[in-house]
Amino acid sequence: MHDESRRIEERVQRLHDQRIKTAVYAAAVPFEVEAWQAPGEPVPFEEAAAASYEPFTMGTPWGPPWGTTWFRMRGRVPEDWAGRRVEAVIDLGFVGDWPGNQAEALVHLTDGTPLKAVNPLNQYVAIANPAQGGETVDYLVEAASNPDILADNFSKVTPLGDRLTAGDKPLYTFRSADLAILDEEVWHLDLDVQVLRELMLELGEHDPRRHEIAHALDRAMDLLDLDDVSGSAAAVRKALKPVLSKPAHASAHTISGVGHAHIDSAWLWPIRETKRKTSRTFSNVTSLADEYDDFVFACSQAQQYEWVRDNYPKVWTRIQEAVKNGQWAPVGGMWVESDGNLPGGEAVARQFVHGKRFFIEHFGIETKGVWLPDSFGYNAAYPQIAKLAGNEWFLTQKISWNQTNRFPHHTFWWEGIDGTRIFTHFPPVDTYNARFSGEEMSRAVRNYQEKGGASRSLAPFGWGDGGGGPTREIMERARRLADLEGSAKVVVEHPDAFFAKALAEYPDAPVWVGELYLELHRATYTSQARTKQGNRRSEHLLREAELWATTAALHAPGYTYPHEKLDRLWKTVLLHQFHDILPGSSIAWVHREAEAEYARVAEELHALTAEAVSALGAGETRVFNTSPYDRADVVRTADGAPVYVKVPANGSAPLTDCAPQRPVTVDGRVLDNGLIRVEVAEDGTLSSVRDLRAGREVLAEPGNLLRLHTDLPNYWDAWDIDKHYKNRYTDLLDASSVTVVEQDPLIGAIRVERSFGKGSTITQTITVRAGSPRVDIETDIDWHETEKILKAAFPVDIRAPHSSAEIQFGHVQRPTHTNTSWESARFEVSGHRWVHLGEPGYGVAVINDSTYGHDVSRTVREDGGTTTTVRLSLVRAPRIPDPEADQGRHCFTYALLPGATIEDAVAEGYALNLPLRVADAAGAPEPVVSTEGEGITVEAVKLADDASGDVVVRLYESRGGRAAGILRTGFPLAGAQITDLLERPLEDAEITDGSVAVALRPFQILTLRLRRG
Repeated sequence: MHDESRRIEERVQRLHDQRIKTAVYAAAVPFEVEAWQAPGEPVPFEEAAAASYEPFTMGTPWGPPWGTTWFRMRGRVPEDWAGRRVEAVIDLGFVGDWPGNQAEALVHLTDGTPLKAVNPLNQYVAIANPAQGGETVDYLVEAASNPDILADNFSKVTPLGDRLTAGDKPLYTFRSADLAILDEEVWHLDLDVQVLRELMLELGEHDPRRHEIAHALDRAMDLLDLDDVSGSAAAVRKALKPVLSKPAHASAHTISGVGHAHIDSAWLWPIRETKRKTSRTFSNVTSLADEYDDFVFACSQAQQYEWVRDNYPKVWTRIQEAVKNGQWAPVGGMWVESDGNLPGGEAVARQFVHGKRFFIEHFGIETKGVWLPDSFGYNAAYPQIAKLAGNEWFLTQKISWNQTNRFPHHTFWWEGIDGTRIFTHFPPVDTYNARFSGEEMSRAVRNYQEKGGASRSLAPFGWGDGGGGPTREIMERARRLADLEGSAKVVVEHPDAFFAKALAEYPDAPVWVGELYLELHRATYTSQARTKQGNRRSEHLLREAELWATTAALHAPGYTYPHEKLDRLWKTVLLHQFHDILPGSSIAWVHREAEAEYARVAEELHALTAEAVSALGAGETRVFNTSPYDRADVVRTADGAPVYVKVPANGSAPLTDCAPQRPVTVDGRVLDNGLIRVEVAEDGTLSSVRDLRAGREVLAEPGNLLRLHTDLPNYWDAWDIDKHYKNRYTDLLDASSVTVVEQDPLIGAIRVERSFGKGSTITQTITVRAGSPRVDIETDIDWHETEKILKAAFPVDIRAPHSSAEIQFGHVQRPTHTNTSWESARFEVSGHRWVHLGEPGYGVAVINDSTYGHDVSRTVREDGGTTTTVRLSLVRAPRIPDPEADQGRHCFTYALLPGATIEDAVAEGYALNLPLRVADAAGAPEPVVSTEGEGITVEAVKLADDASGDVVVRLYESRGGRAAGILRTGFPLAGAQITDLLERPLEDAEITDGSVAVALRPFQILTLRLRRG
């Protein structure tokens, strides 16, 4: 037989694209359209309905950036259309094929009932099937003219990312708004041909099935009447039925399809627009559920449900019905799909607490799995946190984006730092926006790494990132692919059902130990530094407010614990941990609002803490220590005078000077407190840091070396830092002044000032305090660079085989060598409050109050010694998607801690991030809780969320070893229970002599619920 493949393939493509697809709608009549431009921000339906509308002509430009235009559309179904399937078809002037970041609209009835959204891949609204001739149609359409930030494929800087800079020129041209007849036979033929053609092209050239499909399509096209596609469609479909009916092979891979609509809670649009995106997408999803009984849609992010509940109650009711019918599956159990690295341990716990409680309260459903398809790597504490929240499985897809190494598994057990394992799956389709194309089906089978051990995977299907969700076309593809020879099989089902089957099939799946590091998007540890600083400080202010509110509730008559306020503030912070807000990868509008929100949160939390402290009564001036470790530190009185105080963990002490053994001396540029001696060079670097206790020099080369690198990644400016950034740099060694600014027996400080680049300045105050080996470097930057990254280096004289970086409820160790490609790919990593380097008998830590990104490297010197260098990533200057990212002022502190153990690093990390508070209070209430036993660290103290008055304490083992000790209470203890993260009892805790016995494995998290006597 002659090879006719090329002719057939080209013929099928042309007939499909130019004749079949264009005949899907058999006839159309235009709507009469009127328009009203809403001023400023979006308005409620009632205001839009009462507005004055003007006639609007198709082909007219509309929609300033971030504007809202309301269209009134009126039409009448022609009499001779009776009995046909009639739809409204609307084209707002869509660009490209991504629904998420361009013109979108929600169609309402005139009584305000939301019907359905329209976007470029979902332009219809069903009128009736069958229609009544003469039926009138009257809609109000809320159209959002969101700019297409991705128009230039992230290659050009744009001012469109903020309404303050976007201008008012219309972005779109309205193409059409029609009533139309859907020719269902042609529509189905369109899908038959698409599925078969795409399958054919994925099969091998020597596969008989490919040629069988090709010739079947060729013969079927002979039956297509080009002058009457509608009339001949049934015959064409009949000819294709035999090849569409052949069953899949018995060993065919099975794909569990789960409807999905990834909606970034903010990204290339502000939060206010996400509130509308949820209503649009969820309207589409509930409409699709009415049309397809076998449809199942998985949706995470309790915050988005709450937005719909509060703003679109009719859509909310439809969601509740879909949940009852088993077609809508709440998943994930988190408040938002947060970043996987940057939120603190307690914040990750609260993501689950608030998320799971929402689903339990509103749907009576406890979600079973973690759904995080798009976060940028996942910390090694996740398995334990997830399990303690009652989860059984974990799903992500993002690790498939690795730049260097291919992850070796798709289904596996993920083991965290404490030994907890959770059953985990990465969809081999490599997208969370699947549409069941032939290429996707082939890719899923080709990629699947568990061949021979397992035979099934999951595919989230539906348009996403900016919403849109599944479409009827995707559902029809799934039906055709349910059992089709040459393809994987598709079954649409709940993700819980998939995970149950996957576990039953593959219980001995391989194990991956430690973090799931994404070899991409490493700059998200640093971009938009003020957003990250706002998160860090909010987390610690929440801890402080909860501790002192609990103290006041226990000891101050008449004081009421502020449950509702704390709940609201936590949810605000959790929202801003979304994986495109906290990582710094959103447009300018998002980060401008985030900074304002963090300022408001800080103001309210300071007020709540002050209220709790003042409730303890007026009396003497006291110092309050929110840290879980005893403190000896220098604070300042109201007039600025330094005072050396000692304060117990989680407690308070009088503002009484407890003079340390050795004062601070300042001699030229040398600071000495008897524990360390710091020499500042003329260029402003640290020329020497000598640990006087150990009798050794800490630095191998000048420390606090500020290095400015050129930073232009290959792609994704705000997200990525590529390895070549290291090759071009300038060391900032021209200090304009090095000045002693404080010389007191308790504090010595030297200020270094620099100017560089495009008018940027840095002022650093290097401080040594009495009684402490910590060297603080308070940094004030006025930053005006572009496409640069600034790092601060500490080359220490330590041969460290690995570095240790704090993560949630513990720390991870990473090799300092690059023996393998996996180690080499970790050239930029994340950490929380500290990084530690150690060799037997000696260690050094670098502490910070708002920095996450860093790198660690080592070299061997000519003298045979090893220099291990920690470099903190301080600030970046990407221009896409926010052209002014990080511009302006930044104030933060980092510190060098010589002679540090891991426990020292933990304690000083808390100390730097939880400054001592000086306030008036009466008496000296005992700390709510105190612990005895090394490694036992209290992370949170609060009252139980059920308002029972029980005290909830969360603690963990922080050194990486076993811990045993006791927890004492500052109140009469009547009982104690070990609970899950949602404060539900698991078992009774052992009480001895009024205290709770505590025994922890390495990095174990323990939540105790304490009943007051």
